[in-house]
Amino acid sequence: MNFLAHAYLSFSEPGILTGNMISDFVKGRKKFDFPSMVQKGIALHRAIDEFTDFHPVTQNAKAFFKKDYRLYSGAFIDVVFDHFLANDKNQFATDAALDLFCQSTYASLQMDSCELPPKFLQMLPYMQQQNWLYHYKFAEGIEKSFGGLVRRAAYLSDSATAFKIFNEHYDELGECYHLFFPALKTFAFHHLSELNNS
Repeated sequence: MNFLAHAYLSFSEPGILTGNMISDFVKGRKKFDFPSMVQKGIALHRAIDEFTDFHPVTQNAKAFFKKDYRLYSGAFIDVVFDHFLANDKNQFATDAALDLFCQSTYASLQMDSCELPPKFLQMLPYMQQQNWLYHYKFAEGIEKSFGGLVRRAAYLSDSATAFKIFNEHYDELGECYHLFFPALKTFAFHHLSELNNS
């Protein structure tokens, strides 16, 4: 999953949120440099990613991107699912509720700035100023996110095809999200409970 989902699946626990958001910026044994709750957030992030990667519904969603993007298809689906999460009235009843969640996420990360890896800390002001989490709601935000994904990828040069696939298969991708996300939310909640009790 992408940033919005990882923030949402931290269940309003600040240290968990920090770890969940920075996990991709923390390699190997570096995770042990962080406080216990942040370590648990990193572990939760990795469990969420594993659950997502191997879920049959996610495999079906990836198939739309597989021909053109192969191993990167999962990264595009992560962004796509954030779009449908941002528009999911079962999770965010109003646009104002989504924006309030986004702003509280940025504020929590700023409060924990001493725990943020340098690359994430450098990125956070742009995330906040441009309100990335909120703008996953819009097609233009997804188009921009696809472009950023391609720029960071070693072997990709074209994001326009991915955006075309997103638009052409919008309804099918949305159905995949709605089949998948309730199961992911339940998994993440129970996994976090286990981590907190360990």
